[in-house]
Amino acid sequence: MAPGLHDARHRIKECPTENGIKSSSKDYGFLPKFRSFAAFEMGPKYMEDEYICVDNLSEHLGSANSFPSPGAFYGVFDGHGGTDAASFTRKNILKFIVEDFHFPHGVKRALKNAFVKADHALADAKNLDHSSGTTALTALMLGRTMTIANAGDSRAVLGKRGKAIELSKDHKPNCTSERLRIEKLGGVIYDGYLNGQLSVARAIGDWHMKGPKGSKCPLSSEPELEELVLTEEDEFLIIGCDGLWDVMSSQYAVTIVRKELMMHNDPHTCSRVLVREALKRNTCDNLTVVVVCFSPDPPPRIEIPKSHKRRSISAEGLDLLKGVLSNA
Repeated sequence: MAPGLHDARHRIKECPTENGIKSSSKDYGFLPKFRSFAAFEMGPKYMEDEYICVDNLSEHLGSANSFPSPGAFYGVFDGHGGTDAASFTRKNILKFIVEDFHFPHGVKRALKNAFVKADHALADAKNLDHSSGTTALTALMLGRTMTIANAGDSRAVLGKRGKAIELSKDHKPNCTSERLRIEKLGGVIYDGYLNGQLSVARAIGDWHMKGPKGSKCPLSSEPELEELVLTEEDEFLIIGCDGLWDVMSSQYAVTIVRKELMMHNDPHTCSRVLVREALKRNTCDNLTVVVVCFSPDPPPRIEIPKSHKRRSISAEGLDLLKGVLSNA
């Protein structure tokens, strides 16, 4: 057990959300059945993270909504400058998505519109701190299609037969594409901070750093999107705030989760193990981790084919092989 876990400040808090969703459709072959669990932990500073886990979207929204099934929705929101922006976004982002004119046939447009709407609603809210902000990373599942929307430095990682596939990009100001965008819009980067104030290049809120609504500004609330169709090889998704990824590689996290699932098939334990491991590695930030499984069954063992030929292997390949072998 990680040092400090017995301390009151280091109690891991979880919220179970586990519902297998059945579909009557027989035309799609593989259909995911979502089950998830979130664990979070306050780091050295005040807890400002929020998250959402919805394993059964139809049940959550009511039968009046019509969209592909099974459906699910997950998100992590890493707040800064107070809790208002993260809390507001968690409570409203799903509503903004499903109420958008383009949903469910134009999911990407609905997601982009929802992020901007959440951003503008924060600017208009009279009872919220306009200077608070939050990163936002969401995963929307409709049938076999998963769409990731990200604004900020949280990260979504897919576990695909033991291999880590990063589905989002960390929006740090020093990232080349973000730096070019920021500088083109008149922003500057001091010591890795946007305008010397913020360690992320995209966020919802932070209206003390933005211009009039609708104007282009260095701090963007527009998400980057990644869409893919899930297959039987796609086993689980990890979404977490930067407190996890600051001390752990994507591949190492996937290796841990796959090994744990093969032992007990419980996303609850997986999320807690990731949090504990990050604490052991002395993360300097709050921790929020959501693990989403796509099947009721544990991952299968991976058979490594024998070869008599000598082959070289990259450092990344060696890291993956070590993780696979530890599961054997």
